[in-house]
Amino acid sequence: MPLTNTQVKSAKVSSGQKSMKLSDGGGLYIFITPSGKYWRMNYRFGGKQNTVAFGVYPTISLREARKKRDEAKQLLAKHVDPNIQKKKEKEVALLHFQADTFQGVAEELIVKNKTKWSAGYTKSTQSRLKRHVFPWLGHMIIKNIEAIDVLALLRRIEGRGTIEMAHRVKMLCGQVFRYAVATGRIKADPTRDLSGALSPLVTTHRATIIDPKKIGELLRAIDAFEGTLVVQCALKMTPYVFVRPGELRHAKWDEINFESAEWRLPAEKMKMRVAHIVPLSKQVQAILREVQALTGSGEYVFPSLRSPSTPMSENTINATLRRIGFSKEEICAHGFRAMASTLLHEQGWDTDVIERQLAHKEGNAIKAAYNHARHLPERKKMMQNWADYLDELRAC
Repeated sequence: MPLTNTQVKSAKVSSGQKSMKLSDGGGLYIFITPSGKYWRMNYRFGGKQNTVAFGVYPTISLREARKKRDEAKQLLAKHVDPNIQKKKEKEVALLHFQADTFQGVAEELIVKNKTKWSAGYTKSTQSRLKRHVFPWLGHMIIKNIEAIDVLALLRRIEGRGTIEMAHRVKMLCGQVFRYAVATGRIKADPTRDLSGALSPLVTTHRATIIDPKKIGELLRAIDAFEGTLVVQCALKMTPYVFVRPGELRHAKWDEINFESAEWRLPAEKMKMRVAHIVPLSKQVQAILREVQALTGSGEYVFPSLRSPSTPMSENTINATLRRIGFSKEEICAHGFRAMASTLLHEQGWDTDVIERQLAHKEGNAIKAAYNHARHLPERKKMMQNWADYLDELRAC
């Protein structure tokens, strides 16, 4: 006979019993132990006896258990194993859950932007999320995250004395939340409410040298460096081209054109995501010809010593500057850009020409995207004059 609600509610194992079963018919029964009551259904599939679980009473009522039994029978009529279907539904539910967690949304954002972001930026984004965010917010459903949760995360970073990293992580979290807004998962970015909540950033300028006499000393020290040819050439080229360190070490031979005397960097490698042209002075061409004999058959102009298929380490130039006797307070790899900017302005070169060669952000995004060759004749003249000027300082 079918069970009644009263029977299910009052049923319990007798003293000395470990378990008991009460059948409702159609394979459905309730399995009762001293610790709980569990709905189950026996069925045959593919000639084998199987059991599917429907949940725990009273969370699953008698009526709900019967409904699940009927649904299972409908699956069996379609030659579908209820247990396999249940497993698939769990997997789908888990995927939906994961997709709506902070980590799920962040990973989706990264995939969407992989073609737009440089490999370096993608890698640093993944690293910062994995190290600073995912352990605390990654598992949380993104719509449940409030400003106070993000602030606790940022204060933890700030407490380690890394103020700049706290601000960077705040911006990164904001990107993820804004993407969640755009995809309909949340209504607002909670990081907007954290304005002024962190210690302010203290602006620091990159260490550089602008005294012509000291620049000459630096250039002579670079020439005297006795490291590997790849590092020698990379270090010698740095002052002449004053690109960002990451752009130099990721230079590829297919970007170098000796005929036009140009190094053309694609937009995805640039910080501002705008294609860039570096005119090659005669001095730079000579350096490239020298290293081409060693690395020209590979992809990278300045490959890693350990693996020719990867670029030179990001710390190589700075480490070499230390080895030749210049401290981080005196000069860093990025400081050659400030050096060039300061002295070129002092020499009277047009600011627009200098800024375009530094690949700084354009005020007009459309103009930036299409005018990467703007002022190119003047830039070619400026870059050759800059190289000649450095040679004069070296000789002093």
